[in-house]
Amino acid sequence: MAQESVESTNQTKALPNGLSIWPPMQHTREAVVRRLVETLMAPSSVLSKRFGVVPSSDAESTAQSIEEEALAAVSTDGSTESVEEGIKALQLYSKEVSERLLNFTKSRVAKTGDVASVKGEESAEMKDEEDSGSVVNSESTSG
Repeated sequence: MAQESVESTNQTKALPNGLSIWPPMQHTREAVVRRLVETLMAPSSVLSKRFGVVPSSDAESTAQSIEEEALAAVSTDGSTESVEEGIKALQLYSKEVSERLLNFTKSRVAKTGDVASVKGEESAEMKDEEDSGSVVNSESTSG
């Protein structure tokens, strides 16, 4: 009986209906892109307040590129073997998206020559990142 208990805990855990956490489903990826576009274009977002609003045409293509690059950076050989591995992959994906978003906004400001304000605000920016969490939210993780 104890042996059965140990074996059942070592088996691959699947979500209900055979869904997996990783790789993200297409509608999840689309939700991430929509959220990135909103963040880049919204005058009230932390990034827009610091680095300026990105025009709609640039925001959409940039958001798509950011998401694709983040997915490629994390991609494994298909789905992961356990829910825990899937969660770790999803967390890494979220981190990659956030880092790429921040790097884009910084590079955009650097191209316009306003580097001094970026460097002066980096420490406050890191604090804001910790407070606000990542771009990928609970909407994106629900299958």
